[in-house]
Amino acid sequence: MSNRLRTEIQEEEVEKELLIEERPVPDTPENLVTNLLRRGVVSTDAVTRALPFVFYLALLCMVYIANRHQAENNIRNIDKLSKEVKELSWDYKTTKADMAFKSTQTEVAKRVDTLGITEPMQPPQKLVDAEVEK
Repeated sequence: MSNRLRTEIQEEEVEKELLIEERPVPDTPENLVTNLLRRGVVSTDAVTRALPFVFYLALLCMVYIANRHQAENNIRNIDKLSKEVKELSWDYKTTKADMAFKSTQTEVAKRVDTLGITEPMQPPQKLVDAEVEK
């Protein structure tokens, strides 16, 4: 009995293999592109001749995209630098105003008072050399 089952199993496997082998496999799928290439709207030779032009267009597209990215990076850098220039300009103006305030006579007098230097109460005198006047 066991031999009989084994032979039946082997026969079923052979039948399955035959069924799998009998299926026809198409060479290429039937779609729009293959129909256009086979039936003459666009021939394989025309597509082959057009490949250098297609590659040229692809190269131009990549150059265009790279140029666009470079331009955007330059614009970002210009904006960043203009903000930095404005900030430095504000710092310059505040420092200039502060120095103008600190260089006034009263502010200088207040600062040198701690050193023991006082403002003279008499106006300066002109020194005259007697030999030079003659």
